[in-house]
Amino acid sequence: MTRSRPSELTRRSFLAGTAAGSAVIALHPYSAHAASNQAHLRIMETTDLHVHVYPYDYYSDKPVDTVGLSRTASIIKGIRAEATNSMLLDNGDFLQGNPMGDYIAYERGMKDGDTHPVIDAMNTVGFDAGTIGNHEFNYGLEFLRKSTAGAAFPIVLANIATEAGGDPRADKTLFKPYVILDRTLTDGAGNSHPIRIGVIGFTPPQVMNWDRKHLEGNVQARDIVETARAWVPQIVEDGADIVIALSHSGIGSADHSDGMENASVPLAGIEGIDAVMTGHSHLVFPSPTYADYAGVDVGAGTIHGKPAVMGGFWGSHMGLIDLLLERDGNGWRVVSTTSEARPISKRNEDRSVTALVEDDAAVLAAVKQQHEETLAYVRRAVGKTSAPLYSYFALVADDPSVQIVSQAQEWYIGQMMMGTAYEGLPILSAAAPFKAGGRGGPEYYTDVPAGDVAIKNVADLYLYPNTVRAVKVTGAQLRDWLERSAGMFNQIAPGAQDAVLLNPDFPSYNFDVIDGVTYRIDLSEPSKFTSKGELAAPEAQRIKDLSYNGAPVTDDMAFIVATNNYRASGGGNFPGTGDTIVFEGPDTNRDVIVRYIVEQGTINPSADGNWTFAPMPGTTVLFETGPAARGYLDALTGLAIEDAGDTAEGFALFRIAL
Repeated sequence: MTRSRPSELTRRSFLAGTAAGSAVIALHPYSAHAASNQAHLRIMETTDLHVHVYPYDYYSDKPVDTVGLSRTASIIKGIRAEATNSMLLDNGDFLQGNPMGDYIAYERGMKDGDTHPVIDAMNTVGFDAGTIGNHEFNYGLEFLRKSTAGAAFPIVLANIATEAGGDPRADKTLFKPYVILDRTLTDGAGNSHPIRIGVIGFTPPQVMNWDRKHLEGNVQARDIVETARAWVPQIVEDGADIVIALSHSGIGSADHSDGMENASVPLAGIEGIDAVMTGHSHLVFPSPTYADYAGVDVGAGTIHGKPAVMGGFWGSHMGLIDLLLERDGNGWRVVSTTSEARPISKRNEDRSVTALVEDDAAVLAAVKQQHEETLAYVRRAVGKTSAPLYSYFALVADDPSVQIVSQAQEWYIGQMMMGTAYEGLPILSAAAPFKAGGRGGPEYYTDVPAGDVAIKNVADLYLYPNTVRAVKVTGAQLRDWLERSAGMFNQIAPGAQDAVLLNPDFPSYNFDVIDGVTYRIDLSEPSKFTSKGELAAPEAQRIKDLSYNGAPVTDDMAFIVATNNYRASGGGNFPGTGDTIVFEGPDTNRDVIVRYIVEQGTINPSADGNWTFAPMPGTTVLFETGPAARGYLDALTGLAIEDAGDTAEGFALFRIAL
């Protein structure tokens, strides 16, 4: 493609412009009412694009209306037209995060002179500057260098150094720590004035652990706040009228601690910073999510009184900070601000989605070839499975579709724990079946035959874009975690015939199987917890013979459990979650599964039978599943099961002798 020259980008970024067609554009009050010595500057932000250029879910292999830079870009003309002056910044995590990113990194590669497709798209849109997120390091430093070389806009990052000096300003940084953009503002009277805008970038120092294999011995990371305290005075000394922090870091505690991951609140408190663009957390600011955070004013859209924004993720929102600037001698100062995150879609009460914008045709055209190549990539094999992956019996026996998720999570967390205080603790893995019939109907099951595994099959294994987390639990918490999970089953009276096995009020995604330990479930006991996780029978003990490496698990033992962000944060109200998180991974569970398959080549998801029902002689239960389950009966071991016909709803019915 033809890349826009920097001069063209500068001109395009600061033209008022008009919206496409004849739509009426309402000027922002700052532009409408600016005095002769005042000017309105709108700062637009994208963050956490993760290679989502097209509005397409490559895992599900279908278009979607909730993502895509092509959608976000389509509203830029209108957003620019609301403001007399504007600029566009990216806050990082653009290079990795969907199969297009993996295709470029793992298969097509980047030669010197190549332009990465997401950079092609960003050049087409016309960014003024950007920073580096943690995921930019996932494919290694050489790939990062080649991929960013084609950017027609400066990329800044202050807290990653190839050579560390005595203080941050003495570092030899991987990218320029900051840039000063010389621009021209039009004031309220239509007169032009120069302005110097400083832009500095930061990424979580945790990259040194998350991407240890790529970064250890090659770069060093500094604390975000420490780095900012050193560099911001330098930016002001170099003549910046205003300073914008591109903080690829979430909104967290107001209290600074060395090396903190989500440092945007203490960062905003640093003198000299005028606006903070945040990201990393895949959330929206301003929004009620942050209503109770110290130092944060959701109504004003500020952090420590500074305007701030977080524009969602995958192009879901355009973050907007509006500054009313006033001439102060030969410089500018901020006199008023507003902040918003403008969405590209709306979720309706019935959970359906309405698109609010259309695609920008030029952005789609910029990556059309790579999009088509990615479609071919996700539809062909990236590895093999030596056994079929199915979930028909996931609620009654150890299951291959759950097994592979557990294996991938354990593999990943094992790497992440290296070099931490938790290295050496036993690592377990918790996973649940997502597609297990129920309200989804008799066809709603995972079913991938042995042989080739394509990337799009991973969506069948893992429905949700959760991220990997790890929690530290005691043996007592582990046991209660499993007791909570065992609420999937009704209490069965000894000697009962054809009793209904499954509790219809218990969702399958809360039936966690924990790999790495062995245990039995005694259905004669009542469930210790209700289907919502409330304590119901304190003395009940369905989990029997819980063992690790053949020895009984005691209450005081310590374990690391790999899981997802939903469960680790307390989703499902499981004991041992909510306040025991020791690792928050930057990667989705889907991405981890894909990486695991690619690295292994051939995976062996055969269930290891680490859990069973405790024997109840003379007792039978009935279990519903998909009709296609009949093709896998011979593979079941340790379960006395026979066909019992079909239900009126089209499910297959099986009888299990306990």
